[in-house]
Amino acid sequence: MSRRIAIVEDEPAIRDNYADALRQRHYEVATYANRREALEAFRLRLPDMAIIDIGLEDEPDGGFTLCRELRALSATLPIIFLTARDSDFDTVAGLRLGADDYLTKDVSLPHLLARIAALFRRSDLAGKMAEAEDVLRRGRLTLDLKRIMARWNGEPVDLTLTEFWMVHALAKFPGHVKSRDQLMAEARMVVDDSTITSHVKRIRKKFAARDPAFDCIETVYGMGYRWNDPHAAE
Repeated sequence: MSRRIAIVEDEPAIRDNYADALRQRHYEVATYANRREALEAFRLRLPDMAIIDIGLEDEPDGGFTLCRELRALSATLPIIFLTARDSDFDTVAGLRLGADDYLTKDVSLPHLLARIAALFRRSDLAGKMAEAEDVLRRGRLTLDLKRIMARWNGEPVDLTLTEFWMVHALAKFPGHVKSRDQLMAEARMVVDDSTITSHVKRIRKKFAARDPAFDCIETVYGMGYRWNDPHAAE
């Protein structure tokens, strides 16, 4: 069965160009011109991935709103922002809202297709790893690899697909330093250092919402990050 990708873009020519390119790669494509139309469709049927512009018709930040609404429907659905807005502020805002990737419209088609394929590989990896290890437990942390669910002290932590695999990469080998390149490889993504930093900040914030004393993700300056939970041996 082909993967279903939703494109939310208000410029007809751009929308059609992306849709045609994806259909040539045998993806099933659904297109929407505005946030309201897309959300109505998503509530009836979720796509396998959503590619969203930020400015949508009469809503300058409609894509941000849609990302938030889509995350409420699914914590793990891959979301890519594809937009002309290239400021650090918009990039960080998009990732904080739960997007898995943020690309500008000057990206080449082969690059875009590679990023799409990488996100789908991560989704596939979830099922394969679940066959060997359904649940990873590290002290107060529980990761359910079959359902892509995280818990801290028994309370659910809503992580995106990218965030989930980053936590898994760190927690699988506590105390081991993971460089940004290693995190990208194990989380099956290709992003720059600032994007990794934004994801880590968001992960920390989500765990801190469950436990204000959370400090298990340590920054090892000049090297990367490591998982260090004193309760992991309990």
